[in-house]
Amino acid sequence: MRHKFVQTENASLFREGIQILENRGAMEAGMMLVTGRPGDGKSSTVDNWASETGAIYLRAKEDWTPSYFMMDLCEALDVDPRGRAKDVFTRCVSKIAMNQTPLIIDEVEFTLRNNAAVLEHVRDISDLTEIIVVLIGMAQAGNKIARHMQIASRIGYVCAFQPAPVEDVATACRELAECEISPDLVKRIHKEADGRMRLVLNAIARIEQAAKALGVDKVTAADMEGADLCEDWQTRLPTRRRR
Repeated sequence: MRHKFVQTENASLFREGIQILENRGAMEAGMMLVTGRPGDGKSSTVDNWASETGAIYLRAKEDWTPSYFMMDLCEALDVDPRGRAKDVFTRCVSKIAMNQTPLIIDEVEFTLRNNAAVLEHVRDISDLTEIIVVLIGMAQAGNKIARHMQIASRIGYVCAFQPAPVEDVATACRELAECEISPDLVKRIHKEADGRMRLVLNAIARIEQAAKALGVDKVTAADMEGADLCEDWQTRLPTRRRR
């Protein structure tokens, strides 16, 4: 399978949100919240943007505390983590402000514990540097953040990822698969994956394996009859074909 980023409808919406934040009037409202189901392509879409911009990408951990967060941030910035917490914070802020480096926090739900103590630190960094901050979480993340108005008021754009349409699945098959995938098989992938791009990629990989085993350059729905195409890694179970 070819390794490249596929431009989807969700990715286009995300880029539109970035442009809105770049042209925002209230500089303190520089946060974007990206929400969606597991497998909808949130992290890969934001990671693609991060690779272009040099953004700092941190994945929140279940046991994150403000000090633990600052240690991870220091490591990402290559900043000396020793000394008083105030001095460490100042060093990080200074480096971020100097380079105007965007900040990405994935699994944002883990930053909301203890009255959103970690996310308050993120808010302080955003306020002081006026950088773009992207928060990634599940669909319910918005409701949880809304309980903290001092943070919610800083969110200038919400990008809610939706299930990928069949056109996006067709594009992924065309651009990533090293064999031709027939339109009827594209439709089956879309249905079984339920619009989740992670499962679409799993299906493409399995179809490529089948193409090699069959010795063909094009694979149709008939060729894959009875075979599971998508495996849901959230449940460790294949997604069965719907009748």
